[in-house]
Amino acid sequence: MIENSKATISALVVHRIGSKSEGEDVSFSRSVLDTSAFAEEVPDILKQYFFKPFRTEAYYNLVTQADGEPVDNSVFRAACRVFDDPSAFYDASVEIAGFLHFNSNHPNIRRGEFYMALFDDCVVDGQTCRALGIFKSENKEVFLKVFMQGDNFELGTQEGINLRKLDKGCIIFDIERDEGFRVCAVDNINRGQDAKFWMQDFLNVCPREDKFFYTNNYLQMCRNFVTDVFNEDNNVPRAEQIDLMNRSIDYFTKESEFDSRAFEQAVLAQPEVAEAFNDYKAEFEAKNDLPQSLPMQFEISKDAVKGEKRNFKSVLKLDKNFHVYIHGSRQYLEKGYDEQRDMNFYKLYFRAEQ
Repeated sequence: MIENSKATISALVVHRIGSKSEGEDVSFSRSVLDTSAFAEEVPDILKQYFFKPFRTEAYYNLVTQADGEPVDNSVFRAACRVFDDPSAFYDASVEIAGFLHFNSNHPNIRRGEFYMALFDDCVVDGQTCRALGIFKSENKEVFLKVFMQGDNFELGTQEGINLRKLDKGCIIFDIERDEGFRVCAVDNINRGQDAKFWMQDFLNVCPREDKFFYTNNYLQMCRNFVTDVFNEDNNVPRAEQIDLMNRSIDYFTKESEFDSRAFEQAVLAQPEVAEAFNDYKAEFEAKNDLPQSLPMQFEISKDAVKGEKRNFKSVLKLDKNFHVYIHGSRQYLEKGYDEQRDMNFYKLYFRAEQ
């Protein structure tokens, strides 16, 4: 968890990244901003803008090794330089802004402002540290402006940045340097292939292997197992599929520790289902290039459960007439076939209407 209530901005600089596809270059500021000259409310507004998107436990590490060999990560190198010598902040910002522009090759990447900030007294999971923030704003919005003209109020427009929507950003915390620092990163504009330039080409980050990582991957694996294996192609009724997903999310919601044997007993239940799930687990780990097999035991991240829960659909859609929401107690739902009508049917048992 990130706590920034006592954090202060000790250095801040803004550069402008031109559109590389349109032949534009980088426009560098001559120096860092004089933060002491800011109006009283500005530092808090900037902190909210910079930190607000990072509210989950999804952490990354900057990649510094691959297959046992060192990797020249420009962002990691610049972060080390700033943390070791804060007076190098401006030169590092020029280096990083230039590196960002160099990697902005996709035509969908737009021009925008580049911000780099050095924060003091950030708290991450109880550890106080400095942090280096790197951000880029690309989207501009039109705001309504009310002003006095003579004796009348007039209306006009002004283009600016919506402080509630950070487009791209990362915060590098000065902890776990040997692992590539602990990093938060987000790209709220691009998706899929377009997003690779920020997360991979520029930052070059990989997910930090922790409870969020394990929980998130296990829940995705449960959901994909139902879609790919535990499905109609293998003669599994839709109600049974929903029931397995419900048991999966219930287990992660109620338990604080994951245990593979307890999970098999509570969720998978049948030996043949457990065997198929374990086979799929090996395929999932290989397909998703997981650094190592997911552990048999780990602490469950409630933050990850909350994020994945919305992807677990419990709706049984019957033609275009009915939607049945199955939240549990699968034994109170029976499926049958009416020969006279040549139609399937479900029989529902309940005690009272709500």
